[in-house]
Amino acid sequence: MNLFELAVDIFKPYVDGEKKPLNVLEVANLWLFLAISNNTLRNEEIAYNLAQDSELKKKLEIAKVDIHKPIAEEISKLLRDEGIPVPEDTPVKPSGDFHNIPYGAKLNDEEIANMMSFNLLLGVTYATRGLTESIRADVGLIFFKIIMKKTAFGLTVKQLMEKNNWLRSPPHYKD
Repeated sequence: MNLFELAVDIFKPYVDGEKKPLNVLEVANLWLFLAISNNTLRNEEIAYNLAQDSELKKKLEIAKVDIHKPIAEEISKLLRDEGIPVPEDTPVKPSGDFHNIPYGAKLNDEEIANMMSFNLLLGVTYATRGLTESIRADVGLIFFKIIMKKTAFGLTVKQLMEKNNWLRSPPHYKD
């Protein structure tokens, strides 16, 4: 069973009909999610320049191209179509060789991976809030897609973190 296709099938009858205006919670959740996503994207562009591990760099590139940018574009389009101004974004960070930054003055691969994992967690958490507070089906579908994309991608990031012993977890419970 493909959960994404199932969700689209569930939401589709409600998405195609006449749409009521967005309510204040939907606008606030979409607007804030977009602003935070843009900030996360910029931070991960910086992290890409600092990462040493080739698999981690690939994860950062996938997050940019397949997760953050499409989400931001979809939310921006919806807000603009509804006549709502989108949050100002900061400029794209250039890619380059920043390896001459002293070790203690930049994030290492473990810190980058944990930051990325935490950002995915926050994205899923906030998208869940957006989903539960949405009335319009198209807004709910956007947040559902975010949850699915970030959760699925987060599992691959977790595997990379486990492989490299970067995963920070609490101690085991003992009687």
